[in-house]
Amino acid sequence: MKLNRQTTLRAQASVAGVGVHSGLPVTVTLGPAPVDAGFIFVRTGLEGSDREVQATAEQVVATDFATVLGDRSGPLVSTAEHVLAALRGMGVDNATIEIDGPEVPIMDGSAAAFIAAIDQAGIVTQPAQRRLIQVLKPISVKVGDSFGEIRPHASGFRVEVEIDFTNPVIGQQSYVFDLNPEGFRREIGRARTFGLMCDVARLWSAGYALGASFDNTVVFDDERLLNPEGLRYADECARHKVLDVIGDLSLAGLPLLGAYRSVRGGHKLNHAVLTALLADRTAWRVVEGEAARRTPRPVGEVGRGIVGGRVAAAFGPDVS
Repeated sequence: MKLNRQTTLRAQASVAGVGVHSGLPVTVTLGPAPVDAGFIFVRTGLEGSDREVQATAEQVVATDFATVLGDRSGPLVSTAEHVLAALRGMGVDNATIEIDGPEVPIMDGSAAAFIAAIDQAGIVTQPAQRRLIQVLKPISVKVGDSFGEIRPHASGFRVEVEIDFTNPVIGQQSYVFDLNPEGFRREIGRARTFGLMCDVARLWSAGYALGASFDNTVVFDDERLLNPEGLRYADECARHKVLDVIGDLSLAGLPLLGAYRSVRGGHKLNHAVLTALLADRTAWRVVEGEAARRTPRPVGEVGRGIVGGRVAAAFGPDVS
C-alpha cells in the first residue's frame, strides 16, 4: 500500500457489545468512505432520520469519562476513542462508523475487536494524495497537575506518555511509541482500559460504568491486580494511555506529523492540547503526497516502556 495515498475500507464489518457506561447492547459497523471524508459517525436508532457527526475536535461535547461527540442538539456518540484509535492506528484515512446506540461498545477494553473488523473489511488505496497536519512549533497546555505538549517531529507521529498514580500497584510508568500499523497491532491495540476498584464503585453508585466488568476493564485495589488472567503487558496502563491519545488526536481530522507528550494526562488534556494547536494557525500546516511520507521503523523498535525505572517486557499477542 502506498503511504502517500489515502485509504478506506474495502467493505463493511460489524462488532457488537455493550457500552461501558450504559451497559446497553450496541452494534458498530465500519465501512468505506470517499476521498477526504475523514471519519464520520452515523447514529442510527433515533426517532426520525439518522444523524451524522464528523469525528473532529469541534464536535467534542464532553471529555470527563470518555470522548463524547455531538452536535447542537446534544451528545450523539460516547466513548469514541478506541474505534478511532484503531482506524488511525491501522492507517485508515476515510471511514464511516455506523452505530445504533449512544455509546461505542467497550468490547474487551482495548481496540482489538476494531482491528479485527478492519482486517475483515480490508483496506484499499484511494486515488488521492494523503494529507497530514504538520506541527511547526511547540504548543503546550497545563490542566491541574497534568501537562501536555505537541511539537515538531521529523518523521511520523510519536506519542510519549508518562503516568504517575499514588496507587502502588500502578505507580509510575512511561511509554514511547512511533505510530505505524504493525506496531499498533502488536504493542498498543490490545492494551485495555483500567481503573481503581474504589473509583469503579463510586461510578456504579452514580449511574456510570454499568457495563464495566473484569471482562473489559483492568481493575486494581490498593494492593493487587484483581483480574485473574493478569496483565497483557507489564506496562499495560501506560500503553492504554497511548491508545487513548491516538484516538483523541485523530480528531485533528487528518493524521498528525508531530510528537505528543502527555504527563498524568487523559481525554480532557488530549482535547485541550489539540484544540490549542488547531487554534494557532502559525503552529501547523497541511502537507500532502511525498512530503507526508513517513520514515518506516522496524517492528521490533516500535515502542519502549518503563515501569518503576525498568524496561518493561512487550509480551506477544497470544499472552492474555
